[in-house]
Amino acid sequence: MELSKNIKLNELRNSFSTENLISKTKGDKVIWALVVLLTLVSLLAVYSATGSLAYKNYKGNTEIFLLKQIIFIGAGILVIYFAHLVNYTFYSRVAKIAFLISLPLLFYTLFFGVKMNEGSRWIRLPLINMTMQTSDLAKLSLFMYLARLLSKKQDVIRDFKKGFLPVIAPVLLTCLLIAPANLSTALLLGASCLMLLFIGRVRTRHIMLVIMIAAIPILFLVTAAMIRHGKTSGKEVAATETVVKKSGGLFGRVDTWIGRMESFIYGSKETDNDAYQVNQAKIAIAKGGVFGAGPGNSTTRDYLPQAYNDFIYAIIIEEYGLMGGAFIMFIYLVFLYRCIRIFKRCPFAFGAFLALGLSFTLAIQAVANMAVTVNLFPVTGVTLPLVSMGGTSFIFTCLAIGIILSVARNVEQIEGKSTEAFEK
Repeated sequence: MELSKNIKLNELRNSFSTENLISKTKGDKVIWALVVLLTLVSLLAVYSATGSLAYKNYKGNTEIFLLKQIIFIGAGILVIYFAHLVNYTFYSRVAKIAFLISLPLLFYTLFFGVKMNEGSRWIRLPLINMTMQTSDLAKLSLFMYLARLLSKKQDVIRDFKKGFLPVIAPVLLTCLLIAPANLSTALLLGASCLMLLFIGRVRTRHIMLVIMIAAIPILFLVTAAMIRHGKTSGKEVAATETVVKKSGGLFGRVDTWIGRMESFIYGSKETDNDAYQVNQAKIAIAKGGVFGAGPGNSTTRDYLPQAYNDFIYAIIIEEYGLMGGAFIMFIYLVFLYRCIRIFKRCPFAFGAFLALGLSFTLAIQAVANMAVTVNLFPVTGVTLPLVSMGGTSFIFTCLAIGIILSVARNVEQIEGKSTEAFEK
């Protein structure tokens, strides 16, 4: 009996040994390396950006946020590892269920969620007492479901009723439920989905129709910002403010959206928090120069709100210079390139669309975050994937990467079998 127990214990130890875990780690090795690089950058940047905040709030314990980030990174790596071991066809089977679960969660969040910064984006998870952005779950579910629909409707995809309407309906529904509390996320999600639909052979005129409809509220925000800034008469300004207040009852952040657009077009005001953030980010970039002030030497972190989250890219540039900022951008471009290679190599439509869709949303999110930092885009609430301080958003990002690596792992297996058959 004791001998058999010892044998079982040894087998259990061997199954969780480092060598065994490495041997089971498959998929695109370059993507694995990029994940490791970004998490290392995250540790350095988060520790630097939160040092003063931790010292102030936790009585001199400057490592508290670093320890939390290490825990999130460890959990995220485990999520990537176990997600990539699952055959990606499993995600096709659960796609519809996950999408149908995400819709009522978005609806619940919109009316009963935790309100922060005038928006209701979060729900509080029981037991662990953490908040979760339901839009993160909705994005992941939507891309799985959209990849499934595109793969099944390739024969009729160019038909408006049979092909286009069934695939665009879930996109519009999800974006409409996200938009009232988080317009920027809804727009970025919609843009990612339209790119995937274009590659999925949807007619260009159908996609342009959606873009034209989506441009209407954007034009309204731009017009309202111009009117508010005083480009027209006082009566029109008063009328616009009345419309905004009435709209605010239904869409609580309309006034915030107009203010952000006004700040982006005309510059800052002394009382404008968003413009203050952008100005502090510009100061950080100016201080960084070409090669940066060095790790941990940021001074703007003490003045820049969300320095560890939405504006962490500014801290990276301040400490590592434009060279460091360019290197981060290069990492995301390489990540997108490797995912496009997976798309080209995958012989099955669902896996190809799934990998490409998830890579699009992560790359576009990264570009949007960096564009906000350098004032090329109005202020949004999106984080820098795998770099900003951890939370449920970090875990969902890791899950998306794990799914991409699952597709890559299965592509490698198929190519390996083909090579063996050819050699025989």
